[in-house]
Amino acid sequence: MIQKRIAQWAVMAVALPLAAAGARRLSHTMEARRGPTGVSRLLRKGADMLRPQQAKRRRFF
Repeated sequence: MIQKRIAQWAVMAVALPLAAAGARRLSHTMEARRGPTGVSRLLRKGADMLRPQQAKRRRFF
């Protein structure tokens, strides 16, 4: 039971961010070679869905 939870945590904490980073890097490489395509946009959108870029915090002082 606890091993299953540890495995789920490992997937969420390690594998998903790595997959998002890989998809984003692949998209960037494809766009650098061939320009924006449907596949590169799809990869970037998938990476953003898995791990969106953090918005910059505004300081109010």
